[in-house]
Amino acid sequence: MGWHGKLLRVNLSLGSCVSEPLNMEWAQAYLGQRGLATKYLMAEIDPAVDPLSSDNKLIIATGPLTGTMAATGGRWSAVTKGALTGAIACSNSGGQFGGELKQAGWDMVILEGRSPKPVYLYIEDGVARLLDAAHLWGKSVWQTEPAIKAAHKDPLIRVASIGPAGESGCRYACIVNDLHRAAGRSGVGTVMGSKQLKAIAVRGTVGVTPSRPKEFMQAVRAASKALAENEGRRALTRFGTIPMMDVTGTFGALPTRNSREVQFEGADKMNATAMQKPNANGHTNLIRNGACFGCTIGCGRICHIDPTHFSVKDRPQYHGASGGLEYETAYALGAACGVDDMDAATFAGFLCNEYGMDPISLGGSIAAAMEMFELGVITTKETGGIELRFGDARAMCQLAEMAGKAEGFGRDIALGSRLLCQKYGRPELSMAVKGQEFAAYDGRGMQGMGLAYATSNRGACHLRANPYGHDFGSTEIAGKALVVKESQDFIAAIDSTGLCSFTSHSGFTEEHYASQIDAAVGGGWTAARMRETGERIWNLERQFNLAAGLTAKDDTLPRRLLEEPAPSGTAKGLVARLPQMLPEYYQLRGWSADGRPTGETLSRLGLTPA
Repeated sequence: MGWHGKLLRVNLSLGSCVSEPLNMEWAQAYLGQRGLATKYLMAEIDPAVDPLSSDNKLIIATGPLTGTMAATGGRWSAVTKGALTGAIACSNSGGQFGGELKQAGWDMVILEGRSPKPVYLYIEDGVARLLDAAHLWGKSVWQTEPAIKAAHKDPLIRVASIGPAGESGCRYACIVNDLHRAAGRSGVGTVMGSKQLKAIAVRGTVGVTPSRPKEFMQAVRAASKALAENEGRRALTRFGTIPMMDVTGTFGALPTRNSREVQFEGADKMNATAMQKPNANGHTNLIRNGACFGCTIGCGRICHIDPTHFSVKDRPQYHGASGGLEYETAYALGAACGVDDMDAATFAGFLCNEYGMDPISLGGSIAAAMEMFELGVITTKETGGIELRFGDARAMCQLAEMAGKAEGFGRDIALGSRLLCQKYGRPELSMAVKGQEFAAYDGRGMQGMGLAYATSNRGACHLRANPYGHDFGSTEIAGKALVVKESQDFIAAIDSTGLCSFTSHSGFTEEHYASQIDAAVGGGWTAARMRETGERIWNLERQFNLAAGLTAKDDTLPRRLLEEPAPSGTAKGLVARLPQMLPEYYQLRGWSADGRPTGETLSRLGLTPA
């Protein structure tokens, strides 16, 4: 069946690796990946724990469709208490690693304790062991992965590792697999580094067998056909996500210069056309698209930098191809910093992959520092002589490298914008929710996204709700609370399947997910059951956050969005109308006025009071 029915428990303090049966009752209630891992985390740690304490745990989880024939069935998640936010962290990644872990026979890996020395976890089918990583500590992701493959003489090993950012405590360090795919947000790599775990390497040949193979293949074929015929899927294959630079820019919802503005005059230098257009030297940024395990969408961009560009001119190690700009990276390392240099943004993105950092939080932190510099809050005395002005591509690239290496003012950038702005007495200049920086949508132009940011359990996130169509259709707030709530629930279920959430924009219906899950694992999975499962997961995450010390006061947006009207675009003159939407959202969720799930809601979902 889709579940192997076992997990690997790794006690890093003791150096032990033990197989345990998966709690199948929990699997039936929480499905897998995001949901099931959150259930385990909630049961096994005190949510009030310090994220970097050895008492925190890091769970690497697959879904029941991970590693199967299902289109996009290569997703995996890292679930922990986030180092950036202090809230529940669930960071989702693609690439090849998740499928390999599942095909090695494991549904989940629970990492607990702290190793007394650097180690990496090596898994080969049903055998797991911790190996010395002293020679890898301090190495970049781009050095670590090939070194592990060489050591085991197997190029097909899949590796998820941290870079120097995770080792040094950068608050938004991520876990990078397959060199340029990442469990990117909330500081999951920081937690991994605190445990002195450098990498997880996997080789799997066990495979995955669905519960009803014939019906499963029928469901997979029907879903894959829907993807193949969908125009949204075709656009993602051809252009990736970066066309959103034009969509949000034209609409007036592209956060620019630390959200002081909502339209970026340099967007035409950072969009899909610019990515494919040869420059004066005949160099084209884009080489081709790329796809993850089992993916028929292929939204990834494989790019390279003009070798004459200032960022790489004398650094041939950056002249090759790697994962290029997605929309969020182009926004964070472009518009947010006022930078319109695509090669510079690509280079900073390469550094994020190499050193293991979330580019959204990196860009948001640099943007906050640039605003503080222009306001005179910080000077060259603090920055070590760097003139931090919006639009300065060289300064942006320099700070990206300094943050990855924990050098000079880079150590402040590595704090994330919340702690950075608090340190210099201007907390209102952090464009973040629950400590996590905005993605590439402004909550004044996109009112539903503003509500989604404020209520997201892992902090500001563009992947926890789907109000896009409603937001681009109207700046009025009527109906947005319902759209946000219902999409949050179903996305929580999708994130627990092992499939990519982009399928929901590319032809999959609720029935496509349910039919594949039901044939893979059995047990009567329907669209209605998936919606209820997603709602259960969302409320469990909320319980975790409440127990961690977060309250309704954390369901808010920065003062800038609540008090400063959008200066241009469709929403010119509007502020985020969160105070009007939030009470309705709480009511729809079955929560009290102070944002706590009521006893009736918990009982209906089979949850117990925290």
